[in-house]
Amino acid sequence: MQRPDWAPDTIDIERPSVARMYDYYLGGSHNFAADRAAARAMVEAVPEAPLMAQANRAFLRRAVQFLADSGVRQFLDIGSGIPTVGNVHEIAQRIDPESRVIYVDVDPVAVAHSREILHGNDRATVIQEDLRRPEAILGHPEVTKLLDFSQPVAVMIVAVLHFIPDSDRPEEILRTLRAALAPGSHLVMSQASDDGRRETGERAEAERVYRRTDNQLWIRSRAELTTLFDGFELVDPGVVWVPQWRPESPEQAENAEQAVFMGGVGRLGG
Repeated sequence: MQRPDWAPDTIDIERPSVARMYDYYLGGSHNFAADRAAARAMVEAVPEAPLMAQANRAFLRRAVQFLADSGVRQFLDIGSGIPTVGNVHEIAQRIDPESRVIYVDVDPVAVAHSREILHGNDRATVIQEDLRRPEAILGHPEVTKLLDFSQPVAVMIVAVLHFIPDSDRPEEILRTLRAALAPGSHLVMSQASDDGRRETGERAEAERVYRRTDNQLWIRSRAELTTLFDGFELVDPGVVWVPQWRPESPEQAENAEQAVFMGGVGRLGG
């Protein structure tokens, strides 16, 4: 296919990207034919896939709103993806224009479009890095320039953990991040789960679809995700299906397990 002007020359547009598939689920336009084909295959296997992405994005927005209302003014969004309406900086800076936000993503398309959106915003920026390299993220010059780790920071790891297998030792990644945070900091996480869902073959088919990408699925239970909040005190209501996390109306939490994502927010005491 013809390479659009906004696509960096370094990316393989014939290989699906999880960030661009997610963009497709959310109705975005920054995706290629290979991404759309993989995303449609995922929707065929798991019809709730677009709902999953939308519910997860709504969870992120509610979590940022909660944190900003609680006085958090620094945000580190790792695995931020391709920008959509209701980004972290839009919510946080609407509450306090002095709020500072770092976006981190490994996908060059996500990074390029984030740079466009953030142009002229001296309190928000984006870097290209991988969650599996927490030291590189924490030590990046843009991060150390913008964020003051002696003050509370909210670390967002939303819809990313299911691409981090146990062999990559996610507990050590999170321990490294936690060690850099001041008391009063928060951790926001969500990931795909089949906890309590009927076995319909969806999981095997979803895993098959994502084998086309560079990121394979690693599904976890509520108990496994809860364990990854080690060292943080879970904010009520704990780890739940994402529509159940502080919904704006009771109707939003109906049939919550269809969202497939579980998530929660933890606070670092001390």
